[in-house]
Amino acid sequence: MSDKKLTSGDSSYPEPQFDSGPVTDIVSAKASRRQFIKGVIASGVVASSAGLMYGCAQEEVASTGGVERLLRLTINGQTRNVDVLPNETLAMTLRYKLNLTGTKLGCDRGECGACTVLIDDVSTYSCSTLTHTVRDRSITTIEGLEAADGTLHPVQQAMIDELGPQCGFCTPGQIMSAVALLRANPNPTRDEARLALSGNLCRCGAYDHYLNSVMRAAEMA
Repeated sequence: MSDKKLTSGDSSYPEPQFDSGPVTDIVSAKASRRQFIKGVIASGVVASSAGLMYGCAQEEVASTGGVERLLRLTINGQTRNVDVLPNETLAMTLRYKLNLTGTKLGCDRGECGACTVLIDDVSTYSCSTLTHTVRDRSITTIEGLEAADGTLHPVQQAMIDELGPQCGFCTPGQIMSAVALLRANPNPTRDEARLALSGNLCRCGAYDHYLNSVMRAAEMA
């Protein structure tokens, strides 16, 4: 080997030689990883755009009847149009969409009977009935019992005469259950009336007053 000292200015200075194999592999790996990440981001953007477009398509389907929200309900003999959520209960629709606040919300889980309405003349807890399930049926609330001239239904009048209501919160549900009973059985026994109203709780404990009212209404009818 020559003892001549090599300098960077010497034209005979040998260019440094490196083993480019591992370095090239690392650079290629980084480039591949970078391309992969860019590809993932790009595909995410495409997916988001597709989701947005698909969501718009779903809204278009909903507006054309795929998931119908504008319902036509028959309530107290009148046709009412109302925007209803898929999971909305009839009690919520009546009170907060149609302003029929005579229907009370008590337990909101089908136990107290304060929300009782008639669906095709059958007493039903409206707090546990989805509005979408009753679109083709006849619904009657406490507001629909009195006559056009303001005359009270016999059950309503009997409740007044027999001092049925105490605090009055459960009274609409009690009345609706009694009306359903008398439409199915105009001349019930006291035990039959007690059974018909057994799904309606009274926090004031005025059960005898309600039973007296039902029997009086049966006589009036």
